Amino acid sequence: MQRPRIHLIAAALVALVAAAPILGAVAIAADPVVVRPGDTLTAISSRSGVPVSRLVELNGIRDPNRIFAGQRLRLEAGAPAATGGPAASVHVVRYGESLWGIARHYGVTVADLAQANGIADPGRIFAGQQLELPVRAGAESAAPAPREPAPAASAAPLVHVVQRGENLWGIAGHYGVTMAAIAGANGIADPGRIFAGQRLDVPGASVSAPPAAPAMPAAMASVVAARDQVRQAIVEEAGRYGVPEALALAVAWQESGWRQGVVSYAGAVGVMQLLPATGEWVGEAMLGAPVDIGDQRQNVRAGVRLLAHYLDRYGGSRDLALAAYYQGQTAVDRHGIYPVSRPYIASILALEKLFGG
Repeated sequence: MQRPRIHLIAAALVALVAAAPILGAVAIAADPVVVRPGDTLTAISSRSGVPVSRLVELNGIRDPNRIFAGQRLRLEAGAPAATGGPAASVHVVRYGESLWGIARHYGVTVADLAQANGIADPGRIFAGQQLELPVRAGAESAAPAPREPAPAASAAPLVHVVQRGENLWGIAGHYGVTMAAIAGANGIADPGRIFAGQRLDVPGASVSAPPAAPAMPAAMASVVAARDQVRQAIVEEAGRYGVPEALALAVAWQESGWRQGVVSYAGAVGVMQLLPATGEWVGEAMLGAPVDIGDQRQNVRAGVRLLAHYLDRYGGSRDLALAAYYQGQTAVDRHGIYPVSRPYIASILALEKLFGG
């Protein structure tokens, strides 16, 4: 769903400015620093005087473009652990946070956090909401230790054929290796640009079965089952246009919870939350026929087709494709991913795992 450009930016700035005093008040100390919504490593480096390279080294950050609101970053050696959350039994949701980021901050799973709070849709939480934190035995607030790369099964590297919609980050996570290792082994200068059909050597990859997908919270599973007819329509359209099923399901769930009767404040309609102008464009440019976004099946078809277009345009990058779905293609082409889009993207990627992606 494309949001109006000026209204989106203005609303994001107003919300971030309004949230700033609250976020400042809850920071425990100047060292470690608590990442605020919209923060980047560059901004934190500017405020703290610590070079970005040093922040990456001290905190074991694999991808400098991926930090999240609430994350604690140490600024000097010997500071408290970067990813451990403060000992607490309740977390108050702040503006821009997602359930995925909160779960990662406290070292618990999205499924456990959703289950503990009766959340049917992990993609929908709100500022001010109080979340009970499930306690992990022996480690109430410590984040899980980074997974060590699995030992190679043989001397020859495993070869992965890139599928449509995949990105290097997801492939690396699947095989338990780093993005840098795959990029280096294949001479990839820009890890954000790989393409379907590309063959990648995966050094040090484990050939064992991939880890099981996280369990869907019972409350959410019940709602998903009740809306199985919509699920089937999304799956069929995803197959028609070559979009990963789990990704299409996740986008639709994030947007509307698979409900055709939902209309946003901006006038976006239905399961895939399409604006009338967007539906008209997709119909004329991509489907060759008018689209009635008030019809559930046509709405799903147009939304999935639009998602396929974005995946093609951005070389399979989920982050860029989802950003375009949220903030618009022109905004992504000119400005990249807005900070306000990051929680949206993270939420969908977490939902994709729940749907088996």
